[in-house]
Amino acid sequence: MKKILLLISLLLALPVHADTRGHPVTMWKVAGAKNSVYLLGSIHLLRSEDYPLPTALDAAYDDAEVLIMEVDMDDMDPLAAQTAFTNYGVLQDGTTLRDLMGDELYDKAITAAKVIDIPLEMLSKTEPWYAAMTVEIMMLSRIGFNPALGVEMQMMSRATADGKPIEGFETIEEQIRFLDGMSLPAQREMLLSTLEESAKLGEMMDELIDAWRLGDVAVLETGMLDDLAQHEELNKALVVDRNSRWAAKIEDLLDDDDDYLIIVGALHLVGPDGVPNQLKRIGYDVQQLSEPPPLR
Repeated sequence: MKKILLLISLLLALPVHADTRGHPVTMWKVAGAKNSVYLLGSIHLLRSEDYPLPTALDAAYDDAEVLIMEVDMDDMDPLAAQTAFTNYGVLQDGTTLRDLMGDELYDKAITAAKVIDIPLEMLSKTEPWYAAMTVEIMMLSRIGFNPALGVEMQMMSRATADGKPIEGFETIEEQIRFLDGMSLPAQREMLLSTLEESAKLGEMMDELIDAWRLGDVAVLETGMLDDLAQHEELNKALVVDRNSRWAAKIEDLLDDDDDYLIIVGALHLVGPDGVPNQLKRIGYDVQQLSEPPPLR
């Protein structure tokens, strides 16, 4: 029951064919009747040392007329987003995090928080899912991860400068509702797992980013996705159900004239319920792409 705290980091004209001489990347190309759709797995926060990104991403970006992300990043209103988090995640009726966790689990959470030097008391007026997300962001920030360096933000900056349209599958409020709609036991489990696993966060993130950069689907599946699947309710709400909705939307795009670059969290693209495999089962030609070998 580990790696649930990687929720944020995961939970998107040259390489038109996979180059078997270069290592794979966490990106797939889907062939439509008249167009191509690229599926890029994203790490939402990265560090400066994680750059440069694989060059295969540049080629897919150049080929695409439209970018689609989990949310429409260039039209996002930060104030509205923060208001939504507050409305859903901050307790307004006098209830506390201890009340929602229960004394025994709250004391366990306090003990785990002290180990990683997190003052959990400052989150006493939040719901467990919101506390878990806040802890994860704080811990990632401590070891140098920055959303401004994430794949989406980098691609958004390029698309804005180039005048390429950016669209989104979901709104921020919809994503918040996925978390807020989880049962209280699932939220408690989410918070405790996040606190207990954070001591090894740096090691876990190094493993994740190495697997992502090398397109190592096996590691992403067995090391990350399989662990998340043990949290059945969380996995269904944040991964499985969303994958199915997105696959249906992508199928509509495959009848278009424009080429699309779709950027979503990397774990949405691996495993039997991942978007590439869902599209394969429908009958589309889906190929994992590779990084071109270095020039000699």
